Amino acid sequence: MEAAELRSRFLSYFAERGHTVVPSASLIPHDPSLLFTIAGMVPFKPYFAGEEVPPFTRAVSVQKCFRAPDIDIIGTTARHLTFFEMLGNFSFGDYFKEDAIRFAWGLITEGFGFDPERLWITVHISDTDAADIWRDVAGIRAERIQRLDEDNFWAMGDTGPCGPCSEIYFDKGPDFGADGGPAFGDGDRFVEFWNLVFMQNSRGSDGSLTDLPRKNIDTGAGFERVLLLQNNASSIFTTDLFAPLMEASQQIIGKKYGSSPTTDIAIRRIAEHGRAMSMLVADGVLPGNEGRGYVLRRIIRRAILAARREGSEKSIAEAVLNATIEKMGDAYPVLVNDRETISSVLQREEETFSRTLRAGMTLLNEEVAGAKKSGTTTFPGTTAFRLHDTHGFPIELTMEVLEEQGMTVDRDGFNAEMDLQRERARSAAKLKAVGDDSAHRAIFDESGPTTFLGREVARYSLETSVVGVLTLEDGRAEVFLHSTPFYAESGGQVGDTGAIVTESGRLVVSDTQSVAGGLVSHRGQLTGEIIVGQTAVATIDGARREAIRRNHTATHLLHAALRTVLGDHVRQQGSLVAPDRLRFDFAHTKGVAREEFDAIVEMVNADVINNDDVETIDATKQEAEKMGAVAFFGDKYGDRVRVVRAGAHSLEFCGGTHVHRLGDIGHIQVVSEASIGSGTRRIEAISGSASVRRSRELEAVLGTVATTLKASIDDVIPALERVLERQKETDKALSALRQTNLASLAGELRGGDDRPIVVARVDGYDVDDLRTVAQAVRSRGARSVVLAGVSQDHKVALVVATPGDPDAKALVKELGGLIGGGGGGSTELATAGGKNPAGVESALSRATELLG
Repeated sequence: MEAAELRSRFLSYFAERGHTVVPSASLIPHDPSLLFTIAGMVPFKPYFAGEEVPPFTRAVSVQKCFRAPDIDIIGTTARHLTFFEMLGNFSFGDYFKEDAIRFAWGLITEGFGFDPERLWITVHISDTDAADIWRDVAGIRAERIQRLDEDNFWAMGDTGPCGPCSEIYFDKGPDFGADGGPAFGDGDRFVEFWNLVFMQNSRGSDGSLTDLPRKNIDTGAGFERVLLLQNNASSIFTTDLFAPLMEASQQIIGKKYGSSPTTDIAIRRIAEHGRAMSMLVADGVLPGNEGRGYVLRRIIRRAILAARREGSEKSIAEAVLNATIEKMGDAYPVLVNDRETISSVLQREEETFSRTLRAGMTLLNEEVAGAKKSGTTTFPGTTAFRLHDTHGFPIELTMEVLEEQGMTVDRDGFNAEMDLQRERARSAAKLKAVGDDSAHRAIFDESGPTTFLGREVARYSLETSVVGVLTLEDGRAEVFLHSTPFYAESGGQVGDTGAIVTESGRLVVSDTQSVAGGLVSHRGQLTGEIIVGQTAVATIDGARREAIRRNHTATHLLHAALRTVLGDHVRQQGSLVAPDRLRFDFAHTKGVAREEFDAIVEMVNADVINNDDVETIDATKQEAEKMGAVAFFGDKYGDRVRVVRAGAHSLEFCGGTHVHRLGDIGHIQVVSEASIGSGTRRIEAISGSASVRRSRELEAVLGTVATTLKASIDDVIPALERVLERQKETDKALSALRQTNLASLAGELRGGDDRPIVVARVDGYDVDDLRTVAQAVRSRGARSVVLAGVSQDHKVALVVATPGDPDAKALVKELGGLIGGGGGGSTELATAGGKNPAGVESALSRATELLG
């Protein structure tokens, strides 16, 4: 069975049994505690945790996943992967153990054709119900059902939903190790491939377990592992899923799989990392130095390094992307649709790393040679940090290279340098004091989610009730209301500010955030006392909100214009919608040309002038996608979504606040556009009154320039060009005069004397001038020249010029210490700067002694 058929058969099997087929979520999860989507249940976590109501009771998915812990061993084994797919079926308060077991057993034995006699089951020691169902319903012999403890109990965290699980194992046979089943046999022989979690309990903070009122099912089967077992393959890399990638990897390094163990590792590593990097970039991850970006950069560089170590200088990006598309493009059309963007991102990173690799390897080899010469096998942590910080050479690559040389890195020294760097970065930052998650959860469980009512001006102030209060440090507090006009920060739009007033207290709200899956936290300075149950009047800063609305709708217009002018590959990477400005980060691999920039600005302002209505549409997510609505980066969408249509070009998923008509925005002015990282650019803009103010300020500046130039505003550019031309001529004349002066000085120093050595004090000149004079003196017949003095800005300058013997660089090194500084250069010409004018005479006396 090939990979495509396996995906189709799994989804069809559960769809026929009443499950909603849910497309794979992004590899970038909405859960802030996770770097990547690491399991099939991650997109459904809010449903299992009770934070959101699921739009279906049964679901099935093939979920893209990425796990970073195994990166270091990728390629060294035939089974480890970073990117993988997880097959899963889920029940939210619908069926439970019996149906979950029946479904799984039917698919495995009938759908996949696995021999029941080669299947084993493990259950939790307490889960007699599951053991009985496996025996009586599935018909598995009792001796093939084994009981384990912690390995067969799953928990979402230290507290919350949890429960026993059943794991299904495949027996590969006696050639792979000892018998005894999963509990006692060899791990290479008994391969776990499907886990059925029976979410029936909730664990309290004291460790106690209580029954959940609604029991759920969460199952996960490793797609690649099922494919391997179903095809009786020796390795995942020998299945059809990896065939194009393995072929591409072999062509990259020019060697066949099976040539040698080290070559096989390289081929597997390039193939696996090639697929993973393609999928990550397709989901919007870009190479960087932090978080997800760093992980992506690391696997790209490991793949490139694997090729280089095998002696290949060929580019890998295009080949591995094409191979990934060949096998994954039908399942994940984004690979095909965004092929150009993905390719550009990967190629740019490869080109950058190729330069880094050359520079880093040169320094690394020099340091290794020095370390070996001194007899040590430990590489300095400070040097490893310099490679990482200055040259962008990942510590993991440094460790791999050193391991081949029989050396290790001083990780304590490296970590100490990293800690110092982090501390410097944190030194200016202050953490807000806010309530913890458990406190937020307790209020949410008691009162439910906060109702947001503040979209319209008429509801910017409203009467509501207090449902929770948390007192914080320095007179600050968090207040929670039944309903609120305050918009909680989301999707780039900042939270509202304002005030909450009761008969006994007043909270000046400086920030509004969403916590615990829908509870709105109003944070600020508290005067008096606010008590749960009180009636409160909640009022937002209306003028501030109106400015935010203008900038938010302007952000949508900019996004649409960028996609129209630059191409559909443009993807939002982040945004900030504040009252005074907007910021929009987007994926684009090259600079925005002037004509493109002008077209973008013209397009957004034409939309404003057209003054179309801004329409809000309530739809299902699927309906919105069919309409062509574009999702914003970082936003979280349920089954029902808000879609905002802003004029003829913009149709976006969005839960934020917007103007009623585009003309309400006023003039949109782009303040800056620049690169902020590999493949990512940033536009900053303003609108409304801020744009008017900036135009007036620029006009005032232009008027001042015109007055200074004694020209009209229309004639400023020609007048400025005339001034610059005169300045250029003046600079040229001054330079000629300076050269004449220096030549005259050189003549004076040399005089008519035929002495081979000239040592002299020359004040009033900088080091560049003294260098010119010293070379001129040598050209007039002097063999060696030493000049020193104090410049007009009170700095000491020293120059040594020789024919190479004596060594000018060595002389400067010794003399520089006498003037309180140091320098460098070549054996024939060297310079130094210093801070000790009193040392000039000593330096010249010492030079006379040395030159004899």
